[in-house]
Amino acid sequence: MTTIRSKITAQGQISVPAPIRKKLGLTPGSVIEWEDEGDEASVTVKKATEYDLDDLHKNVFPDGPPKPISIDEIDKAIDAYLRKKHAGR
Repeated sequence: MTTIRSKITAQGQISVPAPIRKKLGLTPGSVIEWEDEGDEASVTVKKATEYDLDDLHKNVFPDGPPKPISIDEIDKAIDAYLRKKHAGR
């Protein structure tokens, strides 16, 4: 394990060392995540995924979560789909 140090500025900023930027594929505009490991002296820093679950949910359901439907409604929709698909056979 290699140890590389960074100094925190008065504004709370740090520079990510070049070997770490290269290893994580960080470029200007990249987002990193800080995970608190629970103990007093351990935090993990990693490259954030491009999209999080909230982003995905907003794209799949732009008007908010879908309204719940009953099992009976699901069964009726499946039945209607199958009747239409196999009509005239």
